[in-house]
Amino acid sequence: MSPMSPMKPMRPRAEGFGVVAALLVLVVLSVLGGAIARMSWTQQVSSAQDIDAARAQRAANSGAEWGLYQALRGGWTTCNNTSQTLDLRTELGVWVTVSCNSALYVEGENGSNDELPVYTNKNVRVFVIDAVACNGTATCPDNSRVTSVGYVERRRQVQATDQ
Repeated sequence: MSPMSPMKPMRPRAEGFGVVAALLVLVVLSVLGGAIARMSWTQQVSSAQDIDAARAQRAANSGAEWGLYQALRGGWTTCNNTSQTLDLRTELGVWVTVSCNSALYVEGENGSNDELPVYTNKNVRVFVIDAVACNGTATCPDNSRVTSVGYVERRRQVQATDQ
């Protein structure tokens, strides 16, 4: 350079800006991909639990009907604190614990004067059938698996009389 030629100003070099921008884009895309994967996993788990819950509800309904049949048709004569576990794992993947309790009530009254009609006492047995279906290990409810992911439990309770 000659002493008379004008000097060009020195600019600072802007190197490395592209690397920082690329890293920022990679981090944002990684976070977005992780969020999408997590949401997909959650949706699949929810769908599986919905299917298991529907199966458990159907099994609880079936257990209640089976218990009513046993109570009203003589399989369980008094059914006080009677319980039985049904294994429906091959059909629905669940166990059903059916319990039965009953109480005897007296309906009607004996009239003592001529103005009231005379009623005869009538004994009525009331059955309470409780069916609990779950995808536990052997009986329902399965307290050891209540807090685990994928555990499903449904309950159905019905009442009927022998009259």
